[in-house]
Amino acid sequence: MAALTRVVARQRAEMDRLQDLAATSAVLERAKGAVMAQTGCSPDAAQEELQRRSKQARRTLLEECWITLGSLGPPAGAGLEPPPEGSVAGAVAQELPALPEAGAAALGRLGRALARVGGPQDLARCLLDHLAPDTGADAVLLFARLPAGGLELVGHAGIDETLAGQWSRVPPLSGIAALDALDAGQARWLEDLEADRKRYLLIGNPPGRWPSRAWLPVPAPAGERTGVVVGVFRRRADPFGTEVRHHLLAAARLCAGPLRMLDLRQEPLVGTESEAVQTVFDRLPVAAVLLTPLRADSGPVEDFRVDAATGATHDAAGRSGRHLVGLRFSECWPDLTGESLWQGCLNALASGQPYESEPFARQQVVAGVSELSTYSARAARLGDGLVVSWIRHDPSDRQQQRLADVQRLGNLGWANWNLVTGEASWSTQVFSIFDRDPALGAVSLARLPGLALPEDRPVLTRAVGELIRDGRPCDVPFRIVAHGGVRHLRAVAEAVADDRGSPVEVHGFVQDLTAQRSAELALVASERAILTQHGVLQAERTVAARLQDALLPLPKQPVRLAGLRVDIAYVPAQSGLNVGGDWFSAIELPDGDALFVLGDVAGHGMDAVAAMALLRFTAKGMIITGSSLTGALARLNALLLHSRDSHGSATMVLARYDPRERRLVWAQAGHPPPLLLRDGEARYLTRPHGMLLGAHEAPHYEESEFRLRSGDRLLLYTDGLVERPPESIDRGLERLARAATAAGPAPLERLLDAMLEPERRDDVCVLDIRVPGDGAAE
Repeated sequence: MAALTRVVARQRAEMDRLQDLAATSAVLERAKGAVMAQTGCSPDAAQEELQRRSKQARRTLLEECWITLGSLGPPAGAGLEPPPEGSVAGAVAQELPALPEAGAAALGRLGRALARVGGPQDLARCLLDHLAPDTGADAVLLFARLPAGGLELVGHAGIDETLAGQWSRVPPLSGIAALDALDAGQARWLEDLEADRKRYLLIGNPPGRWPSRAWLPVPAPAGERTGVVVGVFRRRADPFGTEVRHHLLAAARLCAGPLRMLDLRQEPLVGTESEAVQTVFDRLPVAAVLLTPLRADSGPVEDFRVDAATGATHDAAGRSGRHLVGLRFSECWPDLTGESLWQGCLNALASGQPYESEPFARQQVVAGVSELSTYSARAARLGDGLVVSWIRHDPSDRQQQRLADVQRLGNLGWANWNLVTGEASWSTQVFSIFDRDPALGAVSLARLPGLALPEDRPVLTRAVGELIRDGRPCDVPFRIVAHGGVRHLRAVAEAVADDRGSPVEVHGFVQDLTAQRSAELALVASERAILTQHGVLQAERTVAARLQDALLPLPKQPVRLAGLRVDIAYVPAQSGLNVGGDWFSAIELPDGDALFVLGDVAGHGMDAVAAMALLRFTAKGMIITGSSLTGALARLNALLLHSRDSHGSATMVLARYDPRERRLVWAQAGHPPPLLLRDGEARYLTRPHGMLLGAHEAPHYEESEFRLRSGDRLLLYTDGLVERPPESIDRGLERLARAATAAGPAPLERLLDAMLEPERRDDVCVLDIRVPGDGAAE
């Protein structure tokens, strides 16, 4: 293996030297191509011009080439003739003024990246990766003119292989934008999708995937016909700006040099050094690849290129061996980028220390069949590159790993005792369970009960004795003391007998059930607490319900007050154990007027019932003793604020009806407005000013007056009738108005059936006040 490593290292060093030499030559050729595209001169004249510039500026020829590739603008006083009229270089020069510094810098980075492309496919990918971000390029296509007049797709990036296969050959037809650009020698800017559809046959399935696109002919030397066109596709629908056009035209000119050095009709040939390395890899019996790091302009590794691969190496698409050479690591194994293996490769490349991964599962296609296998990977630096190898674990290795995983996940381990020799063996997990140092060895079966707590030893001793004497299997829970406290364990074992039936060996497992037992104990305690709390709540509900029935008796028949018919409904909430604070009063006053009170105390339970009783009886007493409606609300607000047993806040509506004038005077404290049904129409009474009780020290309350007519129907209700979380209360009010209109003179129960849901979180109280229809309306 050491000799193989030395051979590979020598071949790699020679390959790097030749690549650097080729790269230097490529830079010179690209710079010559740039000067030719700018001026239309011959290759020899372009090289002489570069040499003249380098001498004049006291720079090396290579430095001058880089500067030329970066700026792409002819220096002042160059003294060269302008490009001939009608040439592609001349057409491009007319479209391309001097570039700003930012554009020149971006093109300089592109030129440096193009120096190492190995083919038109690499060139297309390089263009997509290094075009300025503001160009918005999402895909790049390279078409070369065929001798017969059609086009061949020689490079692409940003499109899928299906689309590339559909457009791999284009016949010499009219209506092809790429051919049009080549024939005219001018860029074609397709920025109006609907208009472009009528003129050209557009690439894309569907073509609307790229609303804007540009076709840019690559300039050729004077006297030659341009043969390559670059297509730049964008998902943006906006037109190409002036600076973007200049940048794309300059990028197309920059491609002239590299394309002159490429044979677009053949696959790139593999050099003798690369072939030698690949030959070595062909004879290796393992899965391995030789990787070269691909770095960004700023230095970090962006990807790796496969320079050699063994025949046993398969990528995610099923390619293997030589078919992987030249591809990128992210293309071959996209699911591994960003994973621990990727980071391990970067660390091995940076530190020189080999990286060995944990076993991992990987899906791959072999002979057309997809299979999931378990691998371990190793990455080691070799020169400036990496050798990455994979080891596929056979079923026995996987079985051992699975057994170790089961023991770890189940917190259990196996144990074996030989009753003849006295030997004992434990798995690593058993030592961890017993908190025992493996250097002390396994404990014999006879001494095992001594590890248990004193109160658990008799049961464990009896089970072990029956196992050894009679071969009776055992399944025994017991406890031990460890550094972290008491552990709950379970031992399950069985005996293996000889031909006479005497036990000679015992095997089984020990499991740590501490976490499970702790959870069971916590669950039991929680269930007891829940049952206790449930009993308390149920008792409270029973008491509250009885108290509510005593304080708020519900009449079984409609109530007749001051010539009015009043139907009363109280519907408790269907969920929970709490009793709500909704309440009502409908009484006749000493002067013959009728008093209607409806309120809703915030909350549920005993506190709500107590607050309800306080407000209900106090409100009636105040009105009977001569208080006005607003005066009663103000005093009730003070009572709720300063009472030690107050329950917080409440809403209320007070209404006093004079039967002689059919006049209704009412006031409210944060309560929903009454609903009036008259002549088949429903409308809500305008609420007078009034803040809910218990919210402010000095609230302001107002009264409102309204005259009822014969046949009128007035609904007073609590918010539980109209609220349906999470919708707004306005929608509930609209729903009540519609339901009341549809119900007409029907009994109150019909309206409640239409409004109430089976599951509610709040009580509902309704006073349905009806004016008889035998009198004349005022």
